[in-house]
Amino acid sequence: MAENKSRPPQDRPWESGWAPDTTRAPGTRRLWLAGALALATVSACVTAVTVMDNESREATPEAAEPTTLGSSAPGGLISFATPSKSGSGSPGADRGHPSPTPTTSAPTSAAPKPKPQEKAPKAPAPPTSSKHPKPPRSNGTSIRSVNYPDRYWRVRDGSVRLDQIGSGSEQRQDATFQRVAGLADPSCYSFATADGRYLRHRSFVLVKDGNDGSALFRKDATFCPRPASHPGAVMLESVNYPGRFLRHRNFQLRLEPYEHSTLYRADSAFRLVAGLD
Repeated sequence: MAENKSRPPQDRPWESGWAPDTTRAPGTRRLWLAGALALATVSACVTAVTVMDNESREATPEAAEPTTLGSSAPGGLISFATPSKSGSGSPGADRGHPSPTPTTSAPTSAAPKPKPQEKAPKAPAPPTSSKHPKPPRSNGTSIRSVNYPDRYWRVRDGSVRLDQIGSGSEQRQDATFQRVAGLADPSCYSFATADGRYLRHRSFVLVKDGNDGSALFRKDATFCPRPASHPGAVMLESVNYPGRFLRHRNFQLRLEPYEHSTLYRADSAFRLVAGLD
């Protein structure tokens, strides 16, 4: 068993018979590690450069024109593509035929113009309906009593009476009236005389009077036809006195309230016939 000797100081290694081991250089292990790391680093760099070079060659088209690198390369660098193998100096010789340039001219055959839209025929307007139809106009109307069929309305001495009409032209003219739309209500009747006046009630007596343009006159001269109890006959009701009808009493035409009697219904029933004149 070797005897253990203490290590002398480094500045006097020869003392006590001890000497350093000179067969191994100091720091050899560290140098080997540093060298291996450096080789690995260089190999990784070379591999990265080779891969990047191959990718750049594949991405760059073979053209003679200088192209600017993309945004991934450093700014301002210009690379030139490798010239073609044929050695032709003309740029773009190995390219295919250029694509045709689109033309902006219109086609020779013009598109057919759309036909103008035909207007749909208008539907006929619905007939207007009126609550009270307008009375028909006639050349002349005479008014005959129901219970005295030989007697007609006749203007005599300014009032209207129920008279027998002879063959004289004057009597027949006095018994003929122009039936027009009511002055106060167009669905009712007004009766005009040959001299342009109208029949109106005054103090409930039917008289002939000139139109003064007043609302009262228009109402006094307007009478509305109502169904009578006798076939073909009408009752004439006052506009401004509803419930009062024209009737004859002692052959005088008057405006009197309605009565539920056979005599009243007969005296107030009249037939509008063709004019005698």
